[in-house]
Amino acid sequence: MNKRHFLLSLTLLLSMSLMTACGGNNSAQGGAGGGSADPSQLIIATGGTGGTYFPLGGGMADHITKNAGITATAQATGASAENIRLLRDKKADIAFTQNDIAEYAAKGTNMFQQDGKIEAFQALGALYDETIQIVVSADSNIKSVADLKDKRVSVGAPGSGTEVNAQQILEAYGMTFEDTKLQRLSFADSAKAIQDGQLDAAFQTAGTPTAAITELAATTGVKIIPIDADKIDAIIAKYPYYVKTTVPANTYQTVPEEVTTVSVKSMLLIRSDLSEDLVYKVTKAIFENSDKLGHAKAKEIKLENVKNGVSIPVHPGAQKYFDEKGVK
Repeated sequence: MNKRHFLLSLTLLLSMSLMTACGGNNSAQGGAGGGSADPSQLIIATGGTGGTYFPLGGGMADHITKNAGITATAQATGASAENIRLLRDKKADIAFTQNDIAEYAAKGTNMFQQDGKIEAFQALGALYDETIQIVVSADSNIKSVADLKDKRVSVGAPGSGTEVNAQQILEAYGMTFEDTKLQRLSFADSAKAIQDGQLDAAFQTAGTPTAAITELAATTGVKIIPIDADKIDAIIAKYPYYVKTTVPANTYQTVPEEVTTVSVKSMLLIRSDLSEDLVYKVTKAIFENSDKLGHAKAKEIKLENVKNGVSIPVHPGAQKYFDEKGVK
């Protein structure tokens, strides 16, 4: 009798092992890189709540949930560089970033030198210009980037794209972070610190209008500091992912004039191991509803520009959608 029980138990155990193995094989199918199973819900890594990524990400999450057959949620983060590491660690599935930061990660340079090359992501598509805005209070005596020397300056959250942009712009003026009283605050915290008189200036790389700056303009009033033309030429010559751009007049209520500065490109990344079918559905849900994302910057998201400034491989699922739409 004991022997029969033993054999029965062994048979059941072997059967369960075979079922588990078969189930594991089925659930792992379809990843673009032959990777793990698609998650049951998608996390979109955005940026600070006072920036542009967060509200846009919330709108995208809604349309993915409604149209792609999977629940998506937007998560506030430290933005570009942190978002890429979240993709690598599978703590996020889709991420906003700047095109320059995506290239650094793919090559293992700048803030990714210690990480080494990160190959866990592919492009989902370019979005809009990310404008570098140097913000001071309306009554500030700061008129030029050169005036930031010895001032209390925030360069964005640690590891953010804004931090690198600030470093490169100061470099064009012969300055480093050591020439300022450096702080690393989110968009929203920077605006509050300027309002409270605890901060002299803040770099903010984001689509315009940026919510935190709009709110600050309505309370304290702001000025946007221009970048000189010769410095713009020097920045673009050394870092070709920048473009000359302007903040249009009256973008913020206390800035009646056009302000000349530089921009990089915002883009979406996605985990490379997600299946082609899922990424196709997600891409379609985002770009067929870009006019319904509830933010002024969404008007600049155009399907025909989806590959502009993209220097890394596009996920096959996204490429399938772009091919259907005739996007080159």
